Amino acid sequence: MGGDGIVLDYNNMLAPRLGGGHGIDPARLDAMAERFRAAHADAQERRRSGELGFYALPDDVETVKSIRQFAEGVGQTFSTIVVLGIGGSALGTIALRTALLHPFWNELGDEEREFFPRLYVLDNVDPATIAPFLDRLDIRRTLFLVVSKSGGTAETMSQYLIIRQRLQAELDDGYVRHLLFITDPKKGVLREIATAEGIATLPIPPSVGGRFSVLSAVGLLPAAMVGIDITGLLAGAAEMRERCDTDDLHRNPAALFGTLQYLADTEKHANVQVMMPYSDPLKDVADWFRQLWAESLGKQKSRDGDDIFVGPTPVKALGTTDQHSQVQEYVEGPFDKTITFLAVREPAVDLDIPKLHAELGELGYLGGHTLNELLNTERLATEAALAKRGRMNMTIELPRVDARSLGGLLMLLEIATVYAGHLYGIDPMDQPGVELGKQLTYGIMGRQGYDEFKQEWEGREPKRDEWIIR
Repeated sequence: MGGDGIVLDYNNMLAPRLGGGHGIDPARLDAMAERFRAAHADAQERRRSGELGFYALPDDVETVKSIRQFAEGVGQTFSTIVVLGIGGSALGTIALRTALLHPFWNELGDEEREFFPRLYVLDNVDPATIAPFLDRLDIRRTLFLVVSKSGGTAETMSQYLIIRQRLQAELDDGYVRHLLFITDPKKGVLREIATAEGIATLPIPPSVGGRFSVLSAVGLLPAAMVGIDITGLLAGAAEMRERCDTDDLHRNPAALFGTLQYLADTEKHANVQVMMPYSDPLKDVADWFRQLWAESLGKQKSRDGDDIFVGPTPVKALGTTDQHSQVQEYVEGPFDKTITFLAVREPAVDLDIPKLHAELGELGYLGGHTLNELLNTERLATEAALAKRGRMNMTIELPRVDARSLGGLLMLLEIATVYAGHLYGIDPMDQPGVELGKQLTYGIMGRQGYDEFKQEWEGREPKRDEWIIR
């Protein structure tokens, strides 16, 4: 389904294409129409009540205005932007950067970047990376975007404390202009610090969770500062939101994606769901999707409070790279997977393959074609190989990799996640498993102490020396 925009081809998810008892019976998909109407109605009600704040992000004119003012004013006095964040505070920005900037953006000279700043995202706390990065960074020309809705994210705040100390040592009171906090509009540690010290801020709406925040200031501010078309991003998202504003299962692309993946998992035992872009610019969309799908749908409790332990396992791959590392298992391994290909109809660039060594059959057949022909041929061949072996797969095709298309794709996948959550009977907006880890980290670092916890944990019975290889 589609047209001039994003196209969803789900033929290879269905039994008539796969045969051998594999795939989803089209009649079974049709029978989901009523359940989907309930899922759509629930999503619309939660949207009206303000629970699903990501739906409203394309309409947040005031935040976009503030972003533009900062990005086009003070923001352009910096040569480097560094995002401090993790999970939903980082993955969306990384996906935007990879998709919409030159692949070697940070290596380009000032003129080649049209004097927009370089953009880095620190999304982990391993000092093996952070220490050498900070050692080579000119912090006098760097703006640090500290992204944490709660202001209590241990990884992000540890980064912030290190950066702040260095800024104050280098710039004294001038540190303030090198920080901008993206956080809750009213509460949290970052909000308190910003209010007390006059640090610039932008809000994350309270009803927008981290993994749904890419089209908020979390993703839009760094994008705007490096010249990405945020108006196009939001326009594409709004168009997809409108396209999905129907309770007709067969006309709603997000509904079809979510429902087919749900049926594959619960009725065909395909609980591993692979996203495989055949496009380097889209490779980090698969990484962003992994968090969205896993953190939203992997739940112990139903919305009624019952233990149900549900959720597919998302996996990322990249074509053609992973044809040489993963596809063997996908084609001949267990029938426990679906594959979603991301394809691009109009690539921005291409390269001719020269007609050399024509006398050698192993090389001669390549000459006269282009790299995009090869890329797309390999994708089609992989689709066909999977289908011939009864493996469910579908393709989401973007007309091109631009801001408008990317905004539409992100919104499609976010809405699909909400629908899938209803079908599973869980709340896709919470994350109790993540919160447990945060609480344990806080308890260990803040009260008990690492050494004491390690000693206590490692001393638990049964624990035997013969189960340790030294």
